[in-house]
Amino acid sequence: MQVIIRGSEDEVARAAADVFSSYVRAGAVLGVATGSTPVGTYRELIRRHRAGDLSFAGTQMFALDEYAGLSCDHPQSYAQTIRREFASHVDIADSDVHVPNGAAADLVQASREYEEDIDKAGGIDIQLLGVGTNGHIGFNEPGSSLNSRTRPMPLHPQTIADNARFFDSADEVPRRCITQGLGTIQRAGHLLLLATGEKKADAVARLVEGPVSASCPASVLQLHPTATVIVDDAAAAQLVHRDFYAVAADGDVPA
Repeated sequence: MQVIIRGSEDEVARAAADVFSSYVRAGAVLGVATGSTPVGTYRELIRRHRAGDLSFAGTQMFALDEYAGLSCDHPQSYAQTIRREFASHVDIADSDVHVPNGAAADLVQASREYEEDIDKAGGIDIQLLGVGTNGHIGFNEPGSSLNSRTRPMPLHPQTIADNARFFDSADEVPRRCITQGLGTIQRAGHLLLLATGEKKADAVARLVEGPVSASCPASVLQLHPTATVIVDDAAAAQLVHRDFYAVAADGDVPA
């Protein structure tokens, strides 16, 4: 695992966009995430596209997850969110933006179909990730199997509380979702996780330096051959070995 520490959220966004852009230029299959953390990276990618430096033509995007029970045109659905914050601002065909069908009558079957869609695309080349304060990635809450596949899941009360800011009240946050599983995420060629702010410091320390455990789903990145974690100073505050990560990121030291 490579850990890159930057001084600010903007620097994290630029560093992440540098990594992501190399895959975009190769016409890769892109894994995208919602939430607050990736927004800065999306804005930087959009800026590069508008400047004529980056084209998304020929790429496909797969979202990590979707709320259950929201129609795809609901403003807080992830189908709408990923288009509003990113996809509609670049030159990717709408048909090449894939999101799990959270409105399906049979969520188990919809999950299987999403796995099949990823396989048909040839697999995800780079998966962008955030991390929750409780260590979740996607909607894989603590206790999730490290080998899990795309499936319906209940949302943890902490995740509901964290996501209430996107709704008028916590009561409006859906209680279930469809999410790529930890095993599905692990099949991506490159995992790129971003975290900013002091509220993420504990989760970052656990995922980078703690044991690999279902108690911290993001710790599964330690098992991946190509995982990059980019954090700002605040999110890196609890890392014991941050001096080494700075050396490793700037040189040729294997991480």
